[in-house]
Amino acid sequence: MWRSANAAGMNSAMISKQEKLPYRAAMAIVGMAAWGIAGCAVPKIAPGALPVSDHFDGRHFFNPDGEQGTGGEAHKGPFALIKQEVHPPHRSWPRSVPVTPSTPPRRVEGDAMKVTWIGHSTVLIQTQGLNILLDPVWAERPSPVGFAGVRRVRAPGVRLADLPPIDVILLSHDHYDHLDTATMRRLWQRDRPTIVTGLENDRLLARYGVKARALDWGGRLTLRPGIDVILNRAHHWSAHGLGDHNRSLWTGFTVTLPGGNLYYAGDTGRGDMRWTLEAAALGPVRLAILPIGAYQFDGEPTGNHIGPEDAVTAFEQLGAAYALGVHWGTFELTSETIDEPRERLAVALAGEHIAPERFRTTEAGEAWDIAER
Repeated sequence: MWRSANAAGMNSAMISKQEKLPYRAAMAIVGMAAWGIAGCAVPKIAPGALPVSDHFDGRHFFNPDGEQGTGGEAHKGPFALIKQEVHPPHRSWPRSVPVTPSTPPRRVEGDAMKVTWIGHSTVLIQTQGLNILLDPVWAERPSPVGFAGVRRVRAPGVRLADLPPIDVILLSHDHYDHLDTATMRRLWQRDRPTIVTGLENDRLLARYGVKARALDWGGRLTLRPGIDVILNRAHHWSAHGLGDHNRSLWTGFTVTLPGGNLYYAGDTGRGDMRWTLEAAALGPVRLAILPIGAYQFDGEPTGNHIGPEDAVTAFEQLGAAYALGVHWGTFELTSETIDEPRERLAVALAGEHIAPERFRTTEAGEAWDIAER
């Protein structure tokens, strides 16, 4: 009886799987087409439009430390990436994690600094009367199509309607888990913030009616006397569609502040780790925002995201007073379990005898008041 029932169940599962195959194939085709259309919408770089440099060959950007944007997930190619987006493999994360959204104050004045993790790499930093927002993503899925791809597990820690007026947006690169064009357009229409990003991302945003200031690594934009945004090198890659691999520049950021600098690494792999030293040379770092998750792609290590151990190394090389771990626990993009990044972070900090209150992971919506250096 058990064998008969089990066989029937197996046959039913096989039929169910077979029935799902055309749907999966259709979703992959639709997703590929949508991604291809997005790629066609991203302008090519005209010959001679930008000077050749140690990270730009006249057509594409690349990592100057040897790995030319082809490590980890980047070398899998567009078919593997679209499969990951449209039909991600089953893993271990729960469907959702409880989140209690908070309402930040309208402004934080003077040297006081309040930081609120909203989810993934989206962070609100409030200081000097400025509201600075990193990589704003409120989308349900970080995908080229709204009906397929991984779903958000943690709801945004601040509802978009409760977000205070945004003065500055720092956009690190064009991947869908960092560039949410619908959110960018809404914030642009509502607040007209100063949007700072890497070269060529401004032309992509312009397609959505959003105006941004695009700079090269080392570029500087003054917000007010004593407060500048400086673009820092990062080790990553870019693609918003099938036809635009590495046609826009990925970047990290330093914001110079009277009470100590703010540093955001964006998405970065380890590379030669010089990106930490370059940022540290710009002045004392009060708060570093460092990624700690999505360090494996399809079960293999990726050279384009750092994990907790490298994040601790970066923290030490930066000489930062405090750090917030991001890029974890929101979208199941890779194969680590949902809490693995912060568990490994705790072990890495203990191994380096660093007090855990100096390098924290917070819950979505939780505000952290950063002490002065």
